Amino acid sequence: MVDIKNTKVTIYDVASEADVSLATVSRVLNYPEKVKPATRERVLEAIRKLGYRPNAIARGLASRKSTTVALIVPDVSRASVAEMINGVVDIARKYDYTVILKVTNSEPDVEEDIWQEVFAAQVDGIIYLNDELQEHNIKQIKSSDVPVVLCNVGVDDPTIACVSIDFEKAFYEATQSLINKGLKDILLVSTRSAYYVNSFKERGYINAMKEANLEPNIVRTSGRLVVNYPFFIDYLKNHKPEAALVVRDSIAVSMINAASEVGIKIPDELEIISFQNTKYAKMSRPTLSSIDNPIYDIGAVSMRLLTKLMNNEPIENLNVVLPHNIIWRNSTKN
Repeated sequence: MVDIKNTKVTIYDVASEADVSLATVSRVLNYPEKVKPATRERVLEAIRKLGYRPNAIARGLASRKSTTVALIVPDVSRASVAEMINGVVDIARKYDYTVILKVTNSEPDVEEDIWQEVFAAQVDGIIYLNDELQEHNIKQIKSSDVPVVLCNVGVDDPTIACVSIDFEKAFYEATQSLINKGLKDILLVSTRSAYYVNSFKERGYINAMKEANLEPNIVRTSGRLVVNYPFFIDYLKNHKPEAALVVRDSIAVSMINAASEVGIKIPDELEIISFQNTKYAKMSRPTLSSIDNPIYDIGAVSMRLLTKLMNNEPIENLNVVLPHNIIWRNSTKN
């Protein structure tokens, strides 16, 4: 048994003892009138039993009037995520908001803890990027006491605020552009992980191929170079597609390098179109044709949409779809 007297008691201990969330404990401490009497008394009893002493500075921060926004992302090493963060922060700065960045590392347990932390911190709104969106994530968004905007993820639910491009349409159009050149053996390179947005990309590709009476061909690999590069080496030694659509720029660059290694000329023998139009597309040799996902704008518009929600401003459509286009470079023929 833990000797409470000799252990620093935290808000986590109180929440566990009272069998409530961190957010509920925080509300009892800062806004007790908003908590049901029975729940409030259970929390207060846990505080008395454990001898919890809330940090006065933290309580002061929680009760101040300035607006705080939590930005929850899976990873900050990707160029696209960094650009999206810039868009969010630039708009937040205009409104004098404080932005708290939380990184889940795509780990469900970490993500659950982070949601509890941001609720306990009593943030005013949340911008949420999750490539691997699941049903329980949707429920989390819908049950939130504060506004949540999904960033760079589209959902088929008009009640959820989200900002993205039309991923399905983008990949349909990109596939169609290759078909219109007379190409038939068109490969789609997707990911092994169940990224939510990739299901839309795959749907667009499949629809375009089937409309042209062509057989879809999807292969899956990791986003990690140490895995996808040898995968491409092996695949391209045994298969010779005429073209490939790739769901991420960094993966496409790895495919270009592997093609060069096995003697396949880009774009003469293999044309490649990628997605994102990040710095990797411009740095690649040859430069990479890519579907432009306006990720900075997506971050900025997400922050503006969240501002409207926090201020109860009228909103015509919670599902915001931004325009996209294909940037043609040297990985495809003119």
